Amino acid sequence: MSDAPNTSATAIVNRVGGGFITLYVLAYMGVWLALLAPILVTLPLKINGLVGAAAAPTALGLVTGIGALLALFGNPFFGRLSDRTTAKLGMRRPWMIVGLVGAIAGLTIVAIAPAVWTVVVGWAITQLSFNALLAAVVAIMADQIPERQRGIVSGVLGICAPIALLVGAYVVQLVAPLGQLAMFLFPMTITAVFVVVFMLVLRDRRLSGDDKQAWSFKEFASTFYTDPRKAPDFAWAWISRFLFVMGQSFLLTYQAFYLLNKIGISEAHLPDSIFIATLVSSICWILFSLVGGKLSDSTGRRKIFVLTSALVYGIGLFVVALSSEMNVFLIAMAITGAGIGIYFAVDLALVTDVLPNRDNAAKDLGVFNIASALPQSIAPAIAPAILAIGGGNYSVLFLVAGACTIIGALAVLKVKRVR
Repeated sequence: MSDAPNTSATAIVNRVGGGFITLYVLAYMGVWLALLAPILVTLPLKINGLVGAAAAPTALGLVTGIGALLALFGNPFFGRLSDRTTAKLGMRRPWMIVGLVGAIAGLTIVAIAPAVWTVVVGWAITQLSFNALLAAVVAIMADQIPERQRGIVSGVLGICAPIALLVGAYVVQLVAPLGQLAMFLFPMTITAVFVVVFMLVLRDRRLSGDDKQAWSFKEFASTFYTDPRKAPDFAWAWISRFLFVMGQSFLLTYQAFYLLNKIGISEAHLPDSIFIATLVSSICWILFSLVGGKLSDSTGRRKIFVLTSALVYGIGLFVVALSSEMNVFLIAMAITGAGIGIYFAVDLALVTDVLPNRDNAAKDLGVFNIASALPQSIAPAIAPAILAIGGGNYSVLFLVAGACTIIGALAVLKVKRVR
């Protein structure tokens, strides 16, 4: 297990092989598997069992909102620490280890929690840990993937989330008879295997002590901020991602309650119903992600793909809002799957192309990840108010979600440095 020298000041010119990409993709997918499986199924069921159906949406909003708020600061913070790590294990590998250990501990606390406040503590630990892991894993894209391969690699990474959702939903329903501890920890076990194998073969960047920048309050504050005046393209890409994920967060967080309360699915059949919906969405997500990433590389264009896909996703959310039975809901999930597939296939490549400073890649990608983390905190916080205004009608919630996504689509038009 040898490590690569610090190549931060030079362009990456060597192509990476299929073996490395495969292991990288599995590690990246593993992170989302262990994080999304609880959000999709197990966490709502845990909260529902603790407080009952009436109080569950508010309690879930509290748990996921606090966790997402910590993720908001955790990802860029751990990204900055990763950029400055001079350990013999490398810059990224130590934070992968920290993330894995912390995530296992956090999910265990959530699984055995006797009250909502304990779930809050456990999920907070889980979110911080996953963001330490995610910050290190995402930075590998800028560290070791050359620009001419980023579109296709980003496209492959774009299918990780739907596969993670699909595998997570399947695994959870498979081990459900074993109890909630197994439902939380079995996906995490799969994650640990993927990440550990990748760490063993990773030729991690090594940062010498001479290259490490000194800490200061100003420097620490900049961990969470990139000046939009100096990097306007990065800022517009940030706004576009923020609004897109806001719409996605409403669907991801409240899908279970929507099926229970609007479609009329019983709690016993909820894991199976979510698995079917996830299967439909994931098939479309994967197909369109692979096509989108390849077309983006071959045409050299990014913006048109991000714009179109965000519009499609917004339309899908409108169809969700109008659905009142399972078949229509599945059609809506297919539409959202197609939209999000192209979006995440190309958006990461677009962002990597407009990074303000490649020497601080993990930090800047951490700032960009705020655009993904912050909506996950805001959406659960404002959803109860939206539901109250709409008389408890989840259709109103998803109409708002669709509007957010479509506005986000228009924001990407302001990006100038890429086509």
